[in-house]
Parts: sequence; structure tokens; C-alpha cells
Amino acid sequence: MTNNKADVIEDYIRKRLAQNADNQIELKRTALADEISCAPSQISYVLSTRFTTERGFAVESRRGLGGYIRITVVPAEIDQKQMIYRNMLEEIDSTTPFNAIKSMIDFLLQNGLITRREAELVVQMSANLYKSEESNKLEASERAKLIRSIFLTLAKIT
Repeated sequence: MTNNKADVIEDYIRKRLAQNADNQIELKRTALADEISCAPSQISYVLSTRFTTERGFAVESRRGLGGYIRITVVPAEIDQKQMIYRNMLEEIDSTTPFNAIKSMIDFLLQNGLITRREAELVVQMSANLYKSEESNKLEASERAKLIRSIFLTLAKIT
């Protein structure tokens, strides 16, 4: 028998994953919290600590109306580095703030996926793209497209 709420949440999610042949489930955070009788923040905690890329999972989360949590078991043959890049690419859109891009680059650098030189180049290029957007020389969607292309290039060379 499980001894804490985090274990209950993890067991529930793992059982649901085992029931699906495609190794993927989509959940609503509040519906799951109601079903398990816990706070939505407890679900977020379990997802961020027990369903990580390092443990063989990919978690995609969208908040707000129509929001969901999609959890996928990553087959062992998929390169973990590529999964990290794929998750980052999904996060980059016209609303992504510069600090989020910088955090992604810091993560890649700290985990040895890019060099210090590459990190500095990408941060500088991204900063310039954000400045171009602020001065109305570039649309946010175009900025996002360019930054995504930089990350795609990094994914190909690592």
C-alpha cells in the first residue's frame, strides 16, 4: 500500500500508462486532482519529480481553457538528447519570453549538450531577435520561427 499522496498519484498515472498500447495518456490536471482528492500542485510536483526525461518520460503540459497534461513513455531507442530538444522546440512560440530561451540555453550548457561558445552565440542572436521585435522590425511569430530554427540546428549537431 502506498504511504503518501505522491505515491498514489504516481501509481495512478503508471497504471493508466500501462493500460494504453501507445504508451501515452492525456489528463486534465483538475479532473485528476478531483479524482485522487489532492491539490493540482501535488500533481505538478509528481510530474516534475517522477516523470522526467531522465526516467524515460516526456511530459507536455498546457494550462488554461482546454489545458491538458500529456505523458508519454519514451522508448529506449529514442535518443534522450533529441527528446530534450523536442520538448524545448514545443515550448518556443510567439509568446515565449527571452528569459525562457536563456534558461533553455543554460540547461543545454550545464548538461554538456552545447559549448560555452554556442551558448553565447545563441543568447546573443536571440537577444537581437527580441530587440528587433521590440522595434517593430520583426513579428513575434517570425522571431519564434528563427529561434526554433537555431534550436533545430543545435539538435542536429549534438
